[in-house]
Amino acid sequence: MWGDIAIAFILAFVVAFVATPYTMKIAKKIGAEDIPKDKRRTHKRTIPKFGGPAVILGFLVSTIYLLIVMSLEKTINLFGVEQYAKKLIGFFIAIIILAIFCVIDDTKTIKPLTKLTGQLLAAIIVVLSGITIDGITLPFLNFPEMHEVISVILTIVWIVIVTNAINLIDGLDGLSSGISVISAVSLLIIFVLNGSSMVSIVLITALAGALVGFLPYNFSPAKTFLGDTGSNFLGFSLSIISILGSAKTYTAAVIVLPLIVLGLPIFDTFMAIVRRIIKGKSIKAVFKADKGHLHHRLLAKGYSQKQAVILLYGVSAILGMFAIIICDSGIWKALSFLLIVIVAIVAGYRNFSPERTGKESYECLQCKYIYNPKVGNEKAGIKPGTEFKNLPDSWVCPVCGESKDMFQVHQDDR
Repeated sequence: MWGDIAIAFILAFVVAFVATPYTMKIAKKIGAEDIPKDKRRTHKRTIPKFGGPAVILGFLVSTIYLLIVMSLEKTINLFGVEQYAKKLIGFFIAIIILAIFCVIDDTKTIKPLTKLTGQLLAAIIVVLSGITIDGITLPFLNFPEMHEVISVILTIVWIVIVTNAINLIDGLDGLSSGISVISAVSLLIIFVLNGSSMVSIVLITALAGALVGFLPYNFSPAKTFLGDTGSNFLGFSLSIISILGSAKTYTAAVIVLPLIVLGLPIFDTFMAIVRRIIKGKSIKAVFKADKGHLHHRLLAKGYSQKQAVILLYGVSAILGMFAIIICDSGIWKALSFLLIVIVAIVAGYRNFSPERTGKESYECLQCKYIYNPKVGNEKAGIKPGTEFKNLPDSWVCPVCGESKDMFQVHQDDR
């Protein structure tokens, strides 16, 4: 088993690592580039956003190769009672269909509802191939069997939620891919502990390997981004593999970690949608992304990109460990572990918070204007020596007119 796991990881890693530079070149030719033209962007230069196909290629090459070899060696039975062949064909077809929608989005941009249609279509194909949540057994929730209609609806909702959760956190260099690696490794450990099928173990290992092969190009400062093709593929695959793992008792706790990590930004986005609806804005405006995500808030607090990403990695790792302990040692040991971690975080919070002297310069995310407290802004009546935090709420960027909320600590002062 461990030899197969090693091959799945290494093969996916090598293919993704070698393929990524080619996708960067293709991105420039087809226009799949992220241009920093709005205030949500945290980078200052045009960056390719077509890394997804490299990750998909690494995953598919490794998975298909291993499954064929293991099937010939009769290590696994793809045509047995579980009908893995039918399920995997449906899974792979769904990946391709979802990728087509997302490639168009990366190059031409499509409406959010159109992309949602692609996600639903992919999810329906997966369900028709036989991949469904037939029952859920959690420490405090026990539904070993459920009605077929409920099973189908729950499966589709699960797939769409996890797919979009991963897509939501794809806002900083290496954030989405790194958290997905942590999720995949957590799932792998749980699958092994629970004796899950080799098919699910190979799938999750290949996914982790492909991501690790891509991450050197994606970590700060990023040379390329996943794009919607990559982030949607990651969420979609994690949701499907968690079902195929047949360890529903505990995999749910791990696969939900992107949703837990994204609790604040999802809430912020929900509140932003509510505010826009109350203000009578159009449906199109409701679905537009804003600057209320958790990683943007961490940047506003003074954390650098790397610090914010590592902080969220830590949260993801803690949640992954929490789920693994539940699987291996039970809920009470897991809760005691979580309690100790929370106490340690609260006790050491001040030591890990960015230190601010009040002399830092702040940069506008929209136009890159830099407010220097030593200089002030005399045209607006702001005297030299005025700290940024002491600027009146009515103060706006003298260049583009953005509010104070659109500023973050300048990189050189972090």
